[in-house]
Amino acid sequence: MIKPPAIHGETLRLQSLHSMKILDTHPEDRFDRITRLAARVFNTPIALVSLVDKDRQWFKSKHGLDACETVREISFCGHAIAQDEVMVVEDAQRDKRFCDNPLVTGEPHIRFYAGYPLRTSTGLKLGTFCIIDSEPREFSAEDAETLLEMGQMVEEELHAMAQATTDELTFISNRRGFTAIATHVLAICRRIARPVTLLMFDLDDFKRINDQFGHQAGDKALVYFATLLLKTFRDAEVVARLGGDEFCVLCTNLQARDMSIALERLQAQVDDWNASVDQHGTLRFSVGTTMLNEQRDATVDDLIHEADQGMYTDKHSRKEEAV
Repeated sequence: MIKPPAIHGETLRLQSLHSMKILDTHPEDRFDRITRLAARVFNTPIALVSLVDKDRQWFKSKHGLDACETVREISFCGHAIAQDEVMVVEDAQRDKRFCDNPLVTGEPHIRFYAGYPLRTSTGLKLGTFCIIDSEPREFSAEDAETLLEMGQMVEEELHAMAQATTDELTFISNRRGFTAIATHVLAICRRIARPVTLLMFDLDDFKRINDQFGHQAGDKALVYFATLLLKTFRDAEVVARLGGDEFCVLCTNLQARDMSIALERLQAQVDDWNASVDQHGTLRFSVGTTMLNEQRDATVDDLIHEADQGMYTDKHSRKEEAV
């Protein structure tokens, strides 16, 4: 086994990592959604957001792995951050750096590894976004480009810790954060010919809740609805509050039947909320959807505009039904 090499500018790199105050924090959905996406796209059992500390690598997000960290001297990611491009190990048993590594000879029995070095805005490497398999496999230039795109999504979220891309009330992405992540998702899905569905939600007559029950009740309703979206669309790539009482959900490979079931489940939970107490106001929502596939090209703003139109059509229909 060959230990990871020393990193140029290691002191500055570690200072930058520690200043972010991300090590040993709780899991966050914004990172977990990307590792879940990677596991689906590449069909690998493990996908990780790994941050390389002085003597360990710690996993901010882990899909398919129980361990929270490993020592740095046996880590694949310690080698990956010494490179500028995606590091690929197609068969660890045939690589002198890793053939007798404990992570290869024992759990999780790594045979294949591909890792993209995650950078700060100034280029310092914090760790990797990586996928792992217990079987050897080939990794094409197109695969590397897709992993790079996903790694850049992780970088967007890391950079968000120093920027205003998270909604302060609901702790989901705001419009800026949504646009940044969704742009990468669209690029990836175009490359791998995977359809994208955008759902736009608007809370009907929400102003009445604030006026009648106060802004605290209104804030409680917004937080509750955001929580329901996260639970209902747990495999979505982005759940965001675009502003006020407008929310959106971006999903890949969502079938029409699955979307109908999800919306029915969401409505049932809103009905439960409305029946629970009568001191917060009735919560109702309208929804519009649009889809992007390989036959058409569109920007994030295009999808928002189309779904928004569908949402207002739904809202108008609901008003007519109520008359």
